[in-house]
Amino acid sequence: MRDRLARHVPLLSALAILGAMFAFGAARYEHFASLRTITSLFAEYSFVGIAAVGATFVILAGGIDLSVGAVIAATSIFVATRVDAGWHPLVAFAVALPCGALLGTIHGWLIRAFELPAFIVTLAGMYAVRALGFVIAPQNLAIDHPFFTWSSRSAVLDLGDGATLPLRALAFVFVLAVGIVVATRTPFGRHVFAIGGSEKSARSMGVPVSRRVVQVYALAGLCSAAAGCVFTLYKSSGDPASAVGLELDVIAAVVIGGTLLSGGVGSVAGTLVGVLILGLIRTLIDFEGTLDAAWTGVAIGVLLLVFVGLQHRVTTRLSARSPST
Repeated sequence: MRDRLARHVPLLSALAILGAMFAFGAARYEHFASLRTITSLFAEYSFVGIAAVGATFVILAGGIDLSVGAVIAATSIFVATRVDAGWHPLVAFAVALPCGALLGTIHGWLIRAFELPAFIVTLAGMYAVRALGFVIAPQNLAIDHPFFTWSSRSAVLDLGDGATLPLRALAFVFVLAVGIVVATRTPFGRHVFAIGGSEKSARSMGVPVSRRVVQVYALAGLCSAAAGCVFTLYKSSGDPASAVGLELDVIAAVVIGGTLLSGGVGSVAGTLVGVLILGLIRTLIDFEGTLDAAWTGVAIGVLLLVFVGLQHRVTTRLSARSPST
């Protein structure tokens, strides 16, 4: 029972911080405590959240993916150039998504086939994909298409009082829901937790470790490409130089949401909490009006250190008790 509670300490801490931040904003700023504030977080951070769902599975399996920002940027410029060439945006999206999954598959295969560190493999992928984006088009390309005009100006779901959910926010909600179901209700999800907890034990239980790891990275690549499509909707343009360092925001959201960097413990729902915390930090700074946006990075860095410290304590306690269980 104590071990189970210890595993949830990072997530419970994240929920407490999220609640405290929202209560602070509600007490200090007029109109902060509204449904509109919440829905705007889902809209503004939709692409971060979608990429974070895929990254959650990678980190749960004990891996890491540094190619997220590069994939988002390359996807955005690919979609922009294809729409400029006369393709319908949905066709461009349909081509971009399997390309992201293919990249992730290559990452996973290299990691398992040659026993290479995930850090190095995905770092190489980051450089290669970032360069590929500049090969596709060397500079920003604006998109002028009715589908993008509609998606950016129209609310697919109107909740009243100015609270709306555009297409990109609904895409985030859909990916989040699918991620939660996959992680908690499928053999694939159980295998991911088992691999992150102990690859040796997972293998002894009959888990196809290598195949699952490749599938995890394929899923992460798919989510990164989907985030790139949503990012393109958000910006109504493609830019090979965009999303630099975004993978760090994604990893921060996953870790702050309670997923252990060592793998085996965490949840997709917790990742949502992490994404909302990142969004609330920026929102509070915007409401304050007198603070530089750079304070966002300072706050995220402090929170990340706090949660890594919590994770270290949780991991130490669980490791100390494992011989007796």
